Amino acid sequence: MERIENKVKNQMKESNNVDYPDFDQMWSSIQQDELKVAGGEPVELRPRKRKRFALVAGLSVALMATPVYAALNYDWSSMLSHREGIQSALEQGLGQTIEQSVTKDGVTLTVHTAFVDENRTFLLYSLKPETSKDVKDIDFEVIGLKDSKGNFIEGNYGHEWDEKLGEFQGYFETDWVAEGQTTDVEFIMENIRLIDNKKQSISYNPNDPTTQVFPIQKDGLDSVTLQSFEQAEGKVLLKSTVTLTDSELQNRRMDFEAINDADKSVKKAETPISYQGSGAIMSQIFKSDTLREEGTKFQLSYDHILETKESTWSINMNLSKKQLENGSFKQVLDIPMDNVPGGTKIHEMKVTPTQVRLKFTQEEFNRIPFGDYQLDVGGILLDGYFMTGTDPKEQVLRFEMKGLDAASLANKPVTLVAKHRIDSFYGDENDNPIHMTDISEKHQTLTSSIAGYPISWTYYMKDNNLYVETLSSDPTFGGVERTYYLDGKEQNLGKPEYGLDDAGSNKSMHVYKNFDKKELDIFIYSYAINKPNEELRIPLKSGK
Repeated sequence: MERIENKVKNQMKESNNVDYPDFDQMWSSIQQDELKVAGGEPVELRPRKRKRFALVAGLSVALMATPVYAALNYDWSSMLSHREGIQSALEQGLGQTIEQSVTKDGVTLTVHTAFVDENRTFLLYSLKPETSKDVKDIDFEVIGLKDSKGNFIEGNYGHEWDEKLGEFQGYFETDWVAEGQTTDVEFIMENIRLIDNKKQSISYNPNDPTTQVFPIQKDGLDSVTLQSFEQAEGKVLLKSTVTLTDSELQNRRMDFEAINDADKSVKKAETPISYQGSGAIMSQIFKSDTLREEGTKFQLSYDHILETKESTWSINMNLSKKQLENGSFKQVLDIPMDNVPGGTKIHEMKVTPTQVRLKFTQEEFNRIPFGDYQLDVGGILLDGYFMTGTDPKEQVLRFEMKGLDAASLANKPVTLVAKHRIDSFYGDENDNPIHMTDISEKHQTLTSSIAGYPISWTYYMKDNNLYVETLSSDPTFGGVERTYYLDGKEQNLGKPEYGLDDAGSNKSMHVYKNFDKKELDIFIYSYAINKPNEELRIPLKSGK
């Protein structure tokens, strides 16, 4: 009970305009066989059963009055594992209580809490279907906000299934910020789709190097095409292409799985790469021996829409920045990053109780060439991440406020720490091309160098396409990013089939579709240099 008391007291600290009970007095009163509610009036002594009911009812009223009531009933921590600033604000008792619900077609939408500051608008919601049988996920045709003028506001969202409560817990996040201190908005969901996960057995033969096609012809899936590419170190790249008969499935989750004789999914040897087009294309690397073990089975796992609830769920809210305004501030910096191309500057820092944002401006768009970012705030490190914006010359680096409050940050020294530099460079037709001869299905290898780094080239035909693989023995070389050949004066770029990954591999694969030449001069369009130990520290503000 003491743990709950302390949690409630802590979460009520910043709440305003509510006459909360004095918990110290309350627990003292309970020990004296009486309960005093707000205002100091005692609950008269009653027989034990009725007195116990009064105690529970009094506590319920006290808890229901707090703006953190939902935080005591829901565990959002797993879902907010990449939005720790919201989780931290929730634990501090910050956020605006909404607790409004609407039920249609057997599905109840509830908006629990809103977090509104100068960086973002963030909602915590739950969705409870009247029956959860076979439902593994949900999706929406439309999800977003409408402002007071009727403008639609898009954003990011995520959700997880809570088995205990029998509902989905979710969040909606948008960079949109109201101009004033308060604003009226409408949270909208349209056409909620209830989703199951299905599995389709595929009779793939890993010992057959030819392209294998498997018709499915159900659930909007047309067929699966599998191609294998032998790799170094006893690995095999398995490319699976799923064609669709229903275009609405383009963004559905799919996964081609190898299942061993223990009925467990075979672990990939490297990070899988997947992307959507007219279907789903997945490139996965396995260890050859595990893929070819006796008893290994193969299956396509995919999302299947069980039912679409064709309706609109909407909740009107008046959102306020008041709960998160304490400690929030913006500081114009305009600090040049001399070692970064494009005339890059750190233009401003915007701090709120949930997040710190650094805005970068550029004269010419260039990727800021580091892989890892941290904000050092008086010795406390916050991890940073970029999200795609609308203006390519403005990039925003975000740091979730974890283990730190905005008010204390204002008095601490702040330094941007950028690690693991990766620079991109361009080649051109004046570089020595790689001359490929006797192009056929036979794998052939050539060697070259660029900027002093050795490169191994392997080329071959497969299914009327030319595949070009590159690899360097020097880990400092970040990899060949793109290749091309000249068709007259026009550059014909190869399509990346397997890209450079975060694990440090500099291997890449490019494909030229419907290729019919026997020899070719191929050029490097761009390449990367990897400097994993390089670190840049830029002081942003001094402490007080």
